[in-house]
Amino acid sequence: MSNQLTLILSLLQQMSFYLLIAYLLSKTPLFIPLMQVTIRLPHKLLCYAIFSVFCIMGTYFSLPIDDSYANTRAIGAVLGGLLGGPSVGFAVGLTGGLHRYSLGGITAFACMISTITEGLIGGVVHRYLMRKGRMNDLFHPGIAGLVAFVAELAQMSILLIMVKPFPTALKLVNDIALPMMVTNTFGAAMFMRILLDRRATQEKFSIAFSAKALKIAARSEGVLRQGFNEENSMKVARILYEETGVGAVAITDRNKLLAFIGIGSDHHLPGAPITSAHTHRAIANNEVVYADGNEIPYRCSISPNCRLGSSLVIPLRGEGEQVMGTIKLYEPKSKIFSKINRTLGEGIARLLSNQILAGKYEQKNQLLTQSEIKLLHAQVNPHFLFNALNTLSAVIRHDPEQARDLVQYLSTFFRKNLKRTSDEVSLQDELEHVNAYLQIEQVRFAGRLSVEMDVPEHLQCIHLPAFSLQPIVENAIKHGTSQLFGEGIIRIGAREEGRDVVIWVEDNAGRYQPKSGGDGLGMGLVDRRIKARFGDAYGVEVQQEVDLYTRVILHLPREEVTA
Repeated sequence: MSNQLTLILSLLQQMSFYLLIAYLLSKTPLFIPLMQVTIRLPHKLLCYAIFSVFCIMGTYFSLPIDDSYANTRAIGAVLGGLLGGPSVGFAVGLTGGLHRYSLGGITAFACMISTITEGLIGGVVHRYLMRKGRMNDLFHPGIAGLVAFVAELAQMSILLIMVKPFPTALKLVNDIALPMMVTNTFGAAMFMRILLDRRATQEKFSIAFSAKALKIAARSEGVLRQGFNEENSMKVARILYEETGVGAVAITDRNKLLAFIGIGSDHHLPGAPITSAHTHRAIANNEVVYADGNEIPYRCSISPNCRLGSSLVIPLRGEGEQVMGTIKLYEPKSKIFSKINRTLGEGIARLLSNQILAGKYEQKNQLLTQSEIKLLHAQVNPHFLFNALNTLSAVIRHDPEQARDLVQYLSTFFRKNLKRTSDEVSLQDELEHVNAYLQIEQVRFAGRLSVEMDVPEHLQCIHLPAFSLQPIVENAIKHGTSQLFGEGIIRIGAREEGRDVVIWVEDNAGRYQPKSGGDGLGMGLVDRRIKARFGDAYGVEVQQEVDLYTRVILHLPREEVTA
């Protein structure tokens, strides 16, 4: 038993160097294709090459035992099959097996057969999990370790069957079985853990990409508002192309290509009808279609020689969530679509959709006042975007988890900004919109802003003009709590007054200063919209105690939103 323990420790020591090499290589672009299920031929070849090297390394780092070797060769064969499928597993096993056979010894042929078998075992598990739709399980360290353990059991069985004389085979298996099972099981699990850590690092990079996506929103603000045509679409496509660094960007309406820039611009020509099945599917089903070239195949519908290999198609939605067109992001066949953040991609599409919709309202509805147009324009406030970007940039450095939460609140804020299909919403919807805004501002002011809400649940079903609370809350921060040296407090509450409802937004600054000619665009417009909808008996009232508080009160009838 002491000999086996010594052998286990020796193999683990050798395997540590083996895993160190794997860790260092994981920091290079070589490992990027290994972080997803390998289906494309170029990626299969790379998977074969990498794990063949590790399979051979497992033999080189082995320890001589009698006329054979205790080794970690199974790690390369098993993982090659597990990530690349049966064909890759067989090829890796054959390569590693032939190398072992070239070293000679009474177990040479049996070890070659067992190495091929180990690769096939990994490949069979790959095929089984793929058919069951359990792709993520292929990257589970526990499953990788279990497959390696089973593969080592198979190797020991093959040695007992093929190595002659049998007493020699039995003694060899008795000496190396436990050490090799322990080492290869642990090594395969650790190797997979390294791959998962690399994937986690890539996800952190997506946070930085999120900041880029928000910058896109700021740069493109207002362009499509001027008209959803080829000229303006090309401006937006160029912004997306420059900021994301993807292979190509396209914008379509429901029927034709409006803009295209990047790889394939020689045959993807603006004005041509849509021929892509993925684009037709996105428009018909009103859904995001991600053709990564692996799980969902991608092939250019125009030219067989096109170098594009994957695409993300995001619908542009108008009034009533009807699809007006799409934004399409592409990557070439030589590059993994690893930086596109699907959630923020949808957020960008929402922003641009709102611009298109606002432009159509301007053309079709002359009854809108200029202040109302400015409010729609302010739904995606550039100053707020820039402040949010700066906050996100600062938070990313020291708290990636909080940065991810911040991105989600930004996404919620934008969806609420752009999703409104009518002029009226429920109080609950308005509070969700305001809460997303306040969560972002609380991070921005880093402990100097607190929020108190006291809104009974049964009042959250009343309805009011959309965007009634957000500009008031924004004013309370911008002209109130942000001017304080100490902690700022925002209080939002609601109560019944007979058949009416009173909603208030209060700050603890008391810095309100009435302006000649009205109370500013935001508050004045909210007051006019409430009066226009419910009558002059309702509207906005301001109460203040200088340097103590400013309270903005909305008087509304209790009209509940009906389903």
